[in-house]
Amino acid sequence: MSTGVIILIVIAAVAVLGVTVMALRTRGAQGGRGLKRRFGPEYERTVARHDGDAKAAERELAQRVERHGGLRERTLETTEVERYEARWTAAQERFVDSPKDAVDEADRLLAELAQARGYPDGAQYEEQLSALSVHHANRVHGYRRVHRAARAGAEGGSGTEEMREAMVEARALFEELVAVPVERHREPHEARKKTGSHTPWSFTGRQAKGS
Repeated sequence: MSTGVIILIVIAAVAVLGVTVMALRTRGAQGGRGLKRRFGPEYERTVARHDGDAKAAERELAQRVERHGGLRERTLETTEVERYEARWTAAQERFVDSPKDAVDEADRLLAELAQARGYPDGAQYEEQLSALSVHHANRVHGYRRVHRAARAGAEGGSGTEEMREAMVEARALFEELVAVPVERHREPHEARKKTGSHTPWSFTGRQAKGS
């Protein structure tokens, strides 16, 4: 083989390698942007938890998508929706006299509700949270906050206002998880609207005992 041919082969190999490297870099950049769009604020929290290492955060988020991206949520029956809504309303009302008990119930309720929708067992909190973050990225932090507040409250380290804020944020996730197709449950939901049994939580921290 002549020297000229060898040089051409080397040049071709270098060119192919360069194209491959550029393709991988582009794919990585697109993957990062895609994860950022998909996870929103959860992306930023994950990066912060990795001390600003975006690549490490993206690997973690990509793994979450790989494990839980194919999960299909189970639709709740009307009676289940009513039961969960009643429990959440009771927890909110209990907060006025016993913030800790209310936060504990909210934490348990979200774990049970997520499991009922098809997510991992609530006993596996981290795995359940990971799965929820893939499908409810903009709301999952509420579960994280109320879970932490419940644990801190058990150790006497969570204040009333902190617990109230945790429950308010957790309610957004609760409402997404309890949502059902309108066409299937339009009448029951309309009935609840008319009776006023499903009302938003509007009390302020000043109304909580001891605040």
